[in-house]
Amino acid sequence: MDTKTNSLKHIVDKLKTERDELKVRMHLAKEDLQDEWTTLEGKWDKLEHKLGAAKREAADSSGDVGLAAKALAGEIKQAYQRIKRSL
Repeated sequence: MDTKTNSLKHIVDKLKTERDELKVRMHLAKEDLQDEWTTLEGKWDKLEHKLGAAKREAADSSGDVGLAAKALAGEIKQAYQRIKRSL
C-alpha cells in the first residue's frame, strides 16, 4: 500500500472508532432521557393531585398546597427544558 492509501485507511479507522463511541453515547443518552421522562411523569401526576387538592381545600390551607404545586411546576419546566436541549 502506498502512503496515501495508508493515510486514508487511518482516517477511516479513526472515524469508525469515533462513530462506534458516539453510537454508544447516543444509546446511553437516550436511556438517561427516558429515565428522566419517567421521573417527570410521576412528578406531573403529583402536580395534578396537588392542584386538585388546592381547589378542594379551604383558602387558608390551599396557600401551602398552591406554593408546593408552583415549586413542582417550576421543577418540571426546568427538566423539560433540559430534555429539549438534549434532543
